[in-house]
Amino acid sequence: MKFVVLGAGATGGLLGAHLARVGEEVTLIARGPHLAAMRANGLRVTGLNGDFTVHPECTDEFSPLSSADVVFVTVKAHGLSPLAARLGAALGPQTSLFSAQNGIPWWFFDGFGGPLEGTRLESVDPGGVISQNIEASRVVGCIVYPAARLREGGVVEHLEGNRISLGELDGLPSARTEEVSAVLTRAGFKAPVQPRIRPELWLKLLGNASFNPISALTGATLEEITSDGAAVALVRAVMEEVELIGRRIGIETPIGIDRRIQGAARVGGHKTSMLQDVEAGRPLELGATVGALVELAGLLELAVPHLEALFACANLLDQHLQRTGASSQRGTAQRE
Repeated sequence: MKFVVLGAGATGGLLGAHLARVGEEVTLIARGPHLAAMRANGLRVTGLNGDFTVHPECTDEFSPLSSADVVFVTVKAHGLSPLAARLGAALGPQTSLFSAQNGIPWWFFDGFGGPLEGTRLESVDPGGVISQNIEASRVVGCIVYPAARLREGGVVEHLEGNRISLGELDGLPSARTEEVSAVLTRAGFKAPVQPRIRPELWLKLLGNASFNPISALTGATLEEITSDGAAVALVRAVMEEVELIGRRIGIETPIGIDRRIQGAARVGGHKTSMLQDVEAGRPLELGATVGALVELAGLLELAVPHLEALFACANLLDQHLQRTGASSQRGTAQRE
């Protein structure tokens, strides 16, 4: 099989590196200093499973998509809309997309059934640009659990976890999902194929919607949040609202809130991806993780005050980061 990883940063780089290490044909699509470093020195992975370097094809062009069997989409959820038209046009007729963004994905209500069938959330797919350019039939759900960070250009540190769950949107078995599962297993991941991918996605959303924005606002690690009684009470209140929305649309999470919090505590002093984005001055992945829940709760006429407050505060932080980042870039340009 021919694999392409679109958005080969920390998570995508980790995935692509493991595939390349077992001899799969892999192309990594990235940009900036990270791309330059990978081209010059290869992609190095350190941490959980040792230290190794691979030399896959690396590019900022979309042309490899046309001949790919599988594209892992690991760009941030808010980064997909600007790429959707270009991505959709570049795909080959048989190319499958394994969608690995955090939060509620744009395809969530495709094939969902009931009154919410086909619902489009503006916070996830603004203006419908993603759904207009990418057919849901191409998509396989993909939930990526490994925690990783980009230590520097061309170097990914694998911190924790090795599970990547896969599932067709309609829940039926498929050759493409089974084949990719087998390849990922050979590459060192646990890659179960789930007949119902949405409940597991909702389980991960419990953490995305609580720990991520709280860490972004406070600068606290998972260990610090789970060691503070008041913070844990807030996490629990947010998770209860996420569960409430899930139950209203017919989704029960396979693990309860207590076990979800305990699992986060075991990760230790890890900085969430959203906190890493704050520290790097990057846009925050808020729309699909928190904004989508607030929007969905509004459609369902559910009260979610903790989610609303968290979203309002984190959104202000995001706006501040973007203003200060833009000001910093203008200042640099003026100095140059």
